[in-house]
Amino acid sequence: MQTDSLSHPTARPADSYTAGAGAGIDVLEQTIGENFRAVAARTPGALAIEEAATGRSWTFAEMDRATDDVGRALMAAGIAPGDRVGIWSPNCAEWTLLQYATSKIGAILVNINPAYRSHELEYVIQQCGMSMLVAAPSDERSDYRGMARKALEACGPLSQVVFLEEPGEGPGAGELRPGELAWTGLIALADDVSHAALEQRLASLHPDDPINLQYTSGTTGFPKGATLTHKNILNNGFHIGSLLSYRGAESAQGQDKVVIAVPFFHCFGMVIGNLAALSHGASTVIPSRVFAPDQALAAVQRYRGTSLYGVPTMFIAELNLPDFDDYDLSTLRTGVMAGSPCPEEVMKQVIGRMNMREVAICYGMTETSPVSTMTRVDDSLERRTRTVGRTMPHVESKIIDPATGDVVPRGERGELCTRGYVVMQGYWDDPEKTDAAIDAEGWMHTGDLASMDADGYVMIEGRIKDLIIRGGENVSPREIEEFLYQHPSVQDVQVIGVPDPKYGEEIMACLILKDDAEELDVEAVRAYCHGRIAHYKIPRYVQIRGSFPMTVSGKVRKVEMRQEAEQLISQQA
Repeated sequence: MQTDSLSHPTARPADSYTAGAGAGIDVLEQTIGENFRAVAARTPGALAIEEAATGRSWTFAEMDRATDDVGRALMAAGIAPGDRVGIWSPNCAEWTLLQYATSKIGAILVNINPAYRSHELEYVIQQCGMSMLVAAPSDERSDYRGMARKALEACGPLSQVVFLEEPGEGPGAGELRPGELAWTGLIALADDVSHAALEQRLASLHPDDPINLQYTSGTTGFPKGATLTHKNILNNGFHIGSLLSYRGAESAQGQDKVVIAVPFFHCFGMVIGNLAALSHGASTVIPSRVFAPDQALAAVQRYRGTSLYGVPTMFIAELNLPDFDDYDLSTLRTGVMAGSPCPEEVMKQVIGRMNMREVAICYGMTETSPVSTMTRVDDSLERRTRTVGRTMPHVESKIIDPATGDVVPRGERGELCTRGYVVMQGYWDDPEKTDAAIDAEGWMHTGDLASMDADGYVMIEGRIKDLIIRGGENVSPREIEEFLYQHPSVQDVQVIGVPDPKYGEEIMACLILKDDAEELDVEAVRAYCHGRIAHYKIPRYVQIRGSFPMTVSGKVRKVEMRQEAEQLISQQA
């Protein structure tokens, strides 16, 4: 269902359709392993991974050898091309090593959300037929070892569990049972497979082979496994890095240091982070296992980071640190903000106070590898806050009327669709859901409500299902959120629709206030809105919260918020 052609649909010049020009960036016809070999040969002594928590680091040559060893060990453990190998861990260097090792031997890496518990873990193992699981050490939040052992007993496809060890632990740390290995024990198997056998395996792989399974957030129903190929994610990462002007150690300006504060299990960390940086010879910096705003900024200062990643809530948390001004962020120039729309005031501070003058907004979805549109380094503040940029090179975008499928005129709202090398092969073992998401012409239907301006910049106005219809008026939550961000007491805001017997839906504004802000109530918020936005856009309900329910990848769970709001309103009624 995938196409790399840029044949235009039937559309007039003023219609909401664009094809991203190559702009000198080719589509790579390589596997991830081949690409890494080439980069490592070019800059063998440059740093590839730097891990703040342990002080460990790997040059490109060292990482190439280490991932060869992991790949040979996996082969010795019986992992064949196409076998599914799961990684269930917060961010760590071993995560990256396994990512590249599986790509060298043709195993399909299955990214598992570290927040999953037994029920969700076992569902994913059974759904994809996973044969090996690599699990993190247990910590105060998650008994990974206990849940992995339960899965080994309960799930037929799973035959091997490998436990990562805390740095400094010995090979036998913790009692091991049949079917279990420590990470160091796995690596010891590498001597049983020759380097020639690894090279033969690497040479047999093809860019269109599936190499990664990314499970969607699953906020409603069970998650679906998006099947992604070498070509999908290598090219997406490479093109993102090109648009960010990432540089390797051979550059006269010096090597870029990319501080990846977002989770690896998500496309943001794995593709926009690892693949974008390493395919250009830039260094990846792991600031912490899970996001901590102070550790992210400390890593920028310690490693002289030039790029920093996060969702808007992460940047808000960093900017609101009491000692923010004590960190030296002078080396920053760029970064990526994605996951949800960025408030204009936050973007101003990211550019001004954090020196990220070339920061980019990326938009996409797991099923599109993930980025399909992106702002450019010279885009204005307005375009970086009110749009999600232009279509990526070698990708097509169009906005259609969901009812008819016709491309709508520029400026009109509709459903955003994407086509090109970025579109997944399909949902793993689920042709029905695949056909519902990707049409016969190869267009991925995103489910996002969007519009496109005269210059091809795309504005995301929420999920189609998030659109609030109040008394026949279509209301975009994003528009009200942007307005309420301007209130001096508001730190963060989410707007949702709640059922109403008279209007069908009413508007609720959920606010997180700044620490030093005066308390707000519904009347104060309504008074602030009166005369400044249309009367039907003024929230009827206001909820003051300490936090929003979030996925681990940083997306706000609006479905959960609506459910909570409905219960609250029902109780009050």
